[in-house]
Amino acid sequence: MEEKPKIVKQHVVVTSDKDKKMALILCCLCFVGLGGIHDFYLGNIGKGIVKLITVNWFLIGGFLDLIKIASGAYRDSSGAPLRS
Repeated sequence: MEEKPKIVKQHVVVTSDKDKKMALILCCLCFVGLGGIHDFYLGNIGKGIVKLITVNWFLIGGFLDLIKIASGAYRDSSGAPLRS
């Protein structure tokens, strides 16, 4: 009997060229009055402007963004997950 060739599926994961650690560091700057800087770094210019004007939603947004970035749920402007 002939053996059938095994088909192996390959998965390609597209990640951002932006670094997760750098985004975390920039997100921490929101607590010293520079809210939204991480969004400019990630290419989310509109979000960054809104966060600068609203003092990052009165610092609540900075805390939530910090959790999202650390857990890997935050995306760059093209929708790709951040590089670890």
